[in-house]
Amino acid sequence: MKARRAIAAAAVLLAGCDAGIPAAHPAPPPSVTAAASASAPVSASPSADVALTLAFGGDVHFTERTAALLRQPATAFGPMAADLAGADLAVVNLETAVTSRGTPEPKEFHFRAPPVAFEAVKAAGVDAVSIANNHALDYGRVGFADTLDGAAAAGVPVFGGGRTIDEAYAPLVLTVRGVRVAIVGFSQIHTLAESWKAGPATPGIALAWDVPRAVEAVRAARDRADLVVVFNHWGTERESCPNANQKTFAKALADAGADMIIGAHAHVLQGDGWLGRTYVAYGLGNFVWYVGSADTGVLKVHVRGRSVTGAELVPAVISGTGQPSALTGAAAAAAKQRFTDLRGCTGLAAAPPAA
Repeated sequence: MKARRAIAAAAVLLAGCDAGIPAAHPAPPPSVTAAASASAPVSASPSADVALTLAFGGDVHFTERTAALLRQPATAFGPMAADLAGADLAVVNLETAVTSRGTPEPKEFHFRAPPVAFEAVKAAGVDAVSIANNHALDYGRVGFADTLDGAAAAGVPVFGGGRTIDEAYAPLVLTVRGVRVAIVGFSQIHTLAESWKAGPATPGIALAWDVPRAVEAVRAARDRADLVVVFNHWGTERESCPNANQKTFAKALADAGADMIIGAHAHVLQGDGWLGRTYVAYGLGNFVWYVGSADTGVLKVHVRGRSVTGAELVPAVISGTGQPSALTGAAAAAAKQRFTDLRGCTGLAAAPPAA
């Protein structure tokens, strides 16, 4: 059985309801409320140098053709769920409000799903989801509160958003085979950013645009964990090369102590490599998505201690159901080469610097 079954949540970023936001049902109490700024630094755990494999998928939602997948949540992600479930820790971006309530926000596209979406996430072997994206509040703060409540009820850890700014930026800390893994998430999308950002007593998401706060969040995660992962929502849609904002922000996060930086949003793959000793995969594209047939896949990142020892893309394409369909043979080899070639415009190295 996958090692994730033994994962212990040391910090689940789900807290009590904010005043003035009607809840569909009372939010269950959190396992532990993260308060990174109040936590004392910790020493490396005895198992800090154990070898782990982390798996990442890109954007996931259940809208239009993918909505039908929730009729059978156990198989909603398709056969590639095995690549997620087989890792020690698996993470995706959940790009939807999980609610039946709320009012659509003033924007072009709106995504939402019923609470069974969390069953699909768990059935796929996903251990945590980012909600730091430009669709989490598609149905306002009422819908966002439902998303937080639904995640708590289903036992799905979330990061990158919360009922206050402290929760939104606090690391989710999970213990995986004795290794403390801290995950933080930020959105670098402009649309409605000012109205969707979390505040001192206002639910919302963590923004990359507040660079000092994001950097402090990574430093706080560094103090509390053996391995620090950042999952960003960033990039220019349909552009396979990272933009200047991505590169600048990645450098700030690496300098703050991030061990790996993973991204999504552009709907296409973007390249990977090393920024000093920090592994960066700028964009994983879509994963379970309602349109398109672009390259996608599961990114498997192998680590020992703080060092990324290797990474590989299990290549796939979005199928007619909206699920990722694994490629094989020559098609898989060609997709892997296309992914490798994307490094050319990233400014990243093919390997970390020699010790």
